Amino acid sequence: MALFTDEEQQRIREAIADAEKHTSGELRVCIEKTCSEEVLERAAKYFFQLDMQKTKLRNGVLIYVAVVDRKFAIIGDAGINQVVDTHFWDSTKEDMLEHFKTGDIVEGIVTGLKIAGDQLGKFFPYDLNNDANELSDDVAFMDGD
Repeated sequence: MALFTDEEQQRIREAIADAEKHTSGELRVCIEKTCSEEVLERAAKYFFQLDMQKTKLRNGVLIYVAVVDRKFAIIGDAGINQVVDTHFWDSTKEDMLEHFKTGDIVEGIVTGLKIAGDQLGKFFPYDLNNDANELSDDVAFMDGD
């Protein structure tokens, strides 16, 4: 289910790679057409389905977007939630939403990835000698129901 062109997918992959140059955190993007449940529950389901909880420092972040239903969520793993305040993702979501409102989903995602990488770098800095890409940078397209 390709909701984005190859070029748009490549742009997202590059944004993930660029963001991960600022942090040891791992970022993923999950896309589907519709979301048949509460958006945070859906995002959490895919977070575990994509094995994001298996990073060494438990510092994975998932940006989930249901394109047709116009829903999205950002969730972080336990390691992140232990060190950030409860409103950590609010400004990131607002910046993404500005792009989503104009119909530019890809730009909203890219913006969210950049901000997430910068913010995570404060708590989980990139370690040139000891950092590995633990998760795929490919966009995960789900079927939705």
